[in-house]
Amino acid sequence: MAPLYTPFPSNKSGHLQVSGNHSLFWEECGNPTGAPIIFLHGGPGNGTQEHSRRYFDPAHYRIVLLDQRGAGKSTPHASLESNTTWDLVSDIEVLRKHLSIERWIVFGGSWGSCLALAYSQKHTDVCLGLILRGIFTLRKEELEWFYQKGADNIFPDRFLAFKAVIPESERDDLMGAYYKRLTGDNEEEKLKCASAWSKWELSTLRIVPDKTDVAKVSDAKWALAFARIECHYFVNNGWMGDGQLIEEAHKIAHLPIVIVQGRYDVVCPTKTSWDLYQALGGESNKGVEYRIIDDAGHSEKERGIQGLLVDATEKFKSIKA
Repeated sequence: MAPLYTPFPSNKSGHLQVSGNHSLFWEECGNPTGAPIIFLHGGPGNGTQEHSRRYFDPAHYRIVLLDQRGAGKSTPHASLESNTTWDLVSDIEVLRKHLSIERWIVFGGSWGSCLALAYSQKHTDVCLGLILRGIFTLRKEELEWFYQKGADNIFPDRFLAFKAVIPESERDDLMGAYYKRLTGDNEEEKLKCASAWSKWELSTLRIVPDKTDVAKVSDAKWALAFARIECHYFVNNGWMGDGQLIEEAHKIAHLPIVIVQGRYDVVCPTKTSWDLYQALGGESNKGVEYRIIDDAGHSEKERGIQGLLVDATEKFKSIKA
């Protein structure tokens, strides 16, 4: 399995004005005439990171990174206005046309895998293939597992801290209770909830937690965008039918697809990736590669996951635009 590529700078960047008052930060790296590939970050609300570009060989790929609405360097920060799955799908298309890219490979992990599925199912003709990690499809069962009842059986101590900021009388709907506070007028309570929401997810990313993950919570600006936007999407079920992305997987079954999944992923359990794989045809579909890492959780920074993602981008070098 290949390591991440050594750090390299971007070639150019800018802000793209889209509908409403949203201005999206984007950047290009690598080979300006190379095979186009877009990186879709997780969260939603996380934003791209310095390591996001390092899964791709800069000599081969024209790498495009985008901070989604309200996230990262996009403005307005943490905005929920006109911020839905389908707004983001539209933004990706606007950016593709803005950069004069005919077709590209789509790469996404966690929420990024969800957005990649939504985008590719709507704009299949411009997708050359997909590389997906830690599959998330926004089904009710996935959300209830992590935010209500399920993951607390594995991390009861950390879940206790997550629910402690919500009055006991409201704990039968923790997402709803958090949303009320994250969108309320009490700034102190808003920041407190943003920190607790973010810490719960960041403390469950790996089999062996890394203090550097949880340390991100100290950045109140980041935590607010992460928690507000995630909760906004989740209480609204992503503005999709329950199970829609699995049901419509047949639309992309002809594309080359690599699925990378940590066996002990608590945030996005393996069952979701398995359901997607089966919906794509399972073993009978030779164009889909399903890889499980037996000693990994959810984090894209875990060595086994990183290795298989870079391995996938190496294999995709054979794809012709």
